[in-house]
Amino acid sequence: MDQKRMMDVFHFYQWRILCFTLLLYTVDGQIRYTIPEELKEGSVVGNIAKDLGFGLSDISDRRLRIASDTGKQYFHIDLGRGELTVHERIDRETLCSQTVPCLLPIEVIAENPLQLYRIEIEIQDVNDNSPTFQSHERILNIPENVNPGAKFPLDKAEDPDVASNSLRSYSLSNNDNFKLNVKNQDGKKIPELVLDKYLDREKQAVHKLILTAVDGGNPVKTGTSEIVITVLDINDNSPQFEKSFYEGSIDENTTPGTEVIRVKAIDLDEGLNGEVEYFYGEQSTDATRELFDINLETGVISVKGQLDHEKSNLHTFDILAKDKGSPRMEGHCSVKIKITDVNDNAPEIVITSLTSPIPENSPVGTVVALISAKDADSGENGKVKVEVASNSPFKLNHSLSNHYMLVTNAHIDREVHSQYDIQLNAVDLGSPPLSTKKTISISISDTNDNPPVFTQKSYVVYVKENCPPGSMLSSVSAQDPDVEKNAQISYSILGSTSQEFPVSSYVYINSDNGSIFSMHSFDYEKIKVFQFLVQAKDQGTPSLSSNATVHVFILDQNDNVPAVIYPSLAMGSVSHQRMPRSAKMGHLVTKVTAVDADSGHNAWISYRLAEATDSSLFAVNLYTGEVRTKRSVSEQDDASQRLLIEIKDNGEPVQSTTVTVDILIEDGLHEPISDFRQKATERDKKNSKLTFYLILALASVSMLSLLTFFILLIKCARGTRGSPSCCLRRNSDGYKNPNRNLQIQLNTDGPIKYVEVLGGDMMSQSQSFGSYLSPMSEFSDLTLVKPSSTLDFKDTLRGLDASLPDSAWTFECQQVSTIFSKHRTVHIFTQYVVCGLLTVVATFK
Repeated sequence: MDQKRMMDVFHFYQWRILCFTLLLYTVDGQIRYTIPEELKEGSVVGNIAKDLGFGLSDISDRRLRIASDTGKQYFHIDLGRGELTVHERIDRETLCSQTVPCLLPIEVIAENPLQLYRIEIEIQDVNDNSPTFQSHERILNIPENVNPGAKFPLDKAEDPDVASNSLRSYSLSNNDNFKLNVKNQDGKKIPELVLDKYLDREKQAVHKLILTAVDGGNPVKTGTSEIVITVLDINDNSPQFEKSFYEGSIDENTTPGTEVIRVKAIDLDEGLNGEVEYFYGEQSTDATRELFDINLETGVISVKGQLDHEKSNLHTFDILAKDKGSPRMEGHCSVKIKITDVNDNAPEIVITSLTSPIPENSPVGTVVALISAKDADSGENGKVKVEVASNSPFKLNHSLSNHYMLVTNAHIDREVHSQYDIQLNAVDLGSPPLSTKKTISISISDTNDNPPVFTQKSYVVYVKENCPPGSMLSSVSAQDPDVEKNAQISYSILGSTSQEFPVSSYVYINSDNGSIFSMHSFDYEKIKVFQFLVQAKDQGTPSLSSNATVHVFILDQNDNVPAVIYPSLAMGSVSHQRMPRSAKMGHLVTKVTAVDADSGHNAWISYRLAEATDSSLFAVNLYTGEVRTKRSVSEQDDASQRLLIEIKDNGEPVQSTTVTVDILIEDGLHEPISDFRQKATERDKKNSKLTFYLILALASVSMLSLLTFFILLIKCARGTRGSPSCCLRRNSDGYKNPNRNLQIQLNTDGPIKYVEVLGGDMMSQSQSFGSYLSPMSEFSDLTLVKPSSTLDFKDTLRGLDASLPDSAWTFECQQVSTIFSKHRTVHIFTQYVVCGLLTVVATFK
């Protein structure tokens, strides 16, 4: 029942301490709690979130946690309540031994942003240990002739508790010869057995006493040791030390064999009873015996092992001096040796927390790591300074004692450095100073800060017309120095930069590799060049892009057969021509005209007489297609002649066509013009009013043409110097090549009257547009012959102009002659009217 009562009192006392001594106070900006040891797991130490100024919602957001250097987690943070609770059993004696107060530092880390708090927990002692003796039995041999008052040291009891719970007193069981004396040495109570009365071995040879050690706890705890005293007869003097207490100090790096202290004891006896030998006391620890050696004969205490101030800075032990008498007498003294610290420990760098990787767009001052430094030495030898290498964009900010924050000090670009190996240098303040280095690696994560860049600003693609659909035209490529999704590029076509048609109808692009393919075959005769924009876009957030222009030039292929524009197909498959039998050599019979929709060499047209009724009579000009007589027509020549004319281009392979011309040679056809004039005169008399109106109209048009000529001549004089043959030149920003020209030429040689409109340059075959007057036509109608029956003259000019966007057209009126034979009176007017009308059409086109 007494033991149960004592335990109840103990628990009451323990909770009383918890309730009344749990204090919160701040020292030097730190939070300190006070708790008793041996608290149960889960016991609340304090509301750390409230004390640190955190709300309950901030605890999870900031990820409040405890960092431990020892590997043991004595405390835990309840993230739901913000309370600091006990996580493991806390034994003050294990943590602090005899140190008072017993402070247990912990580090609390909050993230987002990263912040360190230092908390101190003071562990108060409870009376959970009883005083104990190293040995439960102490044997003393005391001669019977020892005088009263002799003192005999007893084993002292040890109590790991501190303050009021530590050892308080000793008591000795009742007896007639001995009493107990307790002395204080260095704050410790050491019991001594004092002889009170002479011993009489004959009356009692052995005395057994009980030594009790009592602590100051509530309830008190005790420990006992039995003292067995054997009464000896003889050798009545024991060795006596010159000093009862010896003290010395030595550096921790002292080499073995160095003398520390010399003790000396004197025995007044003679002979063997006076010869003294020195021994360690029975309570000397094994650690002391390994570090120090005592000379048996001289009492010299010397260094035996390797001393370490950081493990133990003070060694206290007893020395016995025994004589060689029988029984052997002994004397006692105490020795205290202090170990002086030397700077023999290099600093240690501890990475408390590290954030890696960090984004490359992190602002200056971003906390990357929490770093602490410690040194096992003491005093100045234990003070540490940490620095970071100056060649990195990071710096150290000092927070608390020996605690630092590694922060960014400059802009970081992953494309320049994707990883930094940061070297930390820690140096203590000892003499000489010791240092250590530690390297931490920090990776830089990518952000989408670089747009894709094309290998070329613009691409030029040449593609042959009639290429099969789906053919790869070209490939564009862009590069992005970013990584992963930020560097994944997709290609797309934005649209045409100049054409009105949707470019998606012509080409498409592979979004993955930038390959450009045709949607269908190209026709050079419809489109010769176009351009479009290609966009390269990465997959970052937000995505970045860049554009490049692709110029596509269609290369002409000889895929068009020369088209005969005169004689017209509307006149039939065979052209019927008439000529007088009086025609001389070189007489122009007719002119075959053909055009080729191709360009360049593919459009160069040549004419050849393939078959003829009489090949000696006619010849065809290779380049103009004019059919002329090779000799004078004779009476023997057949009246009906048939010519088969072959028209070929200059392409590869050659494309050709043929036209058949029937020529009727007639007698008496040498005066067709007179008959025509006579008929025209009669018709003019009948239609004088119509002629008058026509003259007025032609005069008006002529005036307009003259005015236009003057304007064009002025513009031509300003636009071109040294070009007297220019009748009109139109220059614009889009037309720069003066070699392109459009010539209007009238030919009256022979019975066929025609006007040629020639367009081209120095390097290509001219395209010809002709108007023809048949001598057999009663009204001599003006007929415009064109390369395509679906285009009128204005559309033809527009087509030529659009096909040459980089050229300027120059319309040259070199020679204009009459094409009318109906009204000779307006011959000179018609000459200007025709040139003027055609020029005006070309100008306003």
